[in-house]
Amino acid sequence: MSKDAADKKNIEDAEIIISKTLRAGVAISATITCVGLVLFILTGDSGYPGETFPTSVREIIKGLVVFKPYAVMLSGLLILMLTPVLRVGVSIVTFIKEKDYMYASITVTVFLILIISFLLGRG
Repeated sequence: MSKDAADKKNIEDAEIIISKTLRAGVAISATITCVGLVLFILTGDSGYPGETFPTSVREIIKGLVVFKPYAVMLSGLLILMLTPVLRVGVSIVTFIKEKDYMYASITVTVFLILIISFLLGRG
């Protein structure tokens, strides 16, 4: 196999891995969100009094531990939000495996920007 053919194969393999990661994240997110919706419909209660709801990841996790329907739905949405971040992480590993250090460093920069934006957006 020529170098060009091997490079093309590596790119295709990387795209398949990234595609499967995105699909899995969306499927898991949808499943968890639907479980929360079914719990909400069956119980008729969000698990929180009045008009209150969890506003932080810590509160969502606390509600998830005790299986509060609204917390379960929000967990699914949180996973959906984190799926693209996971995709960037998978891309970093893929580029390093391919010894494409320029793209790996660019992707690490994007990953750090995403993490910083999540941390700054908590307030």
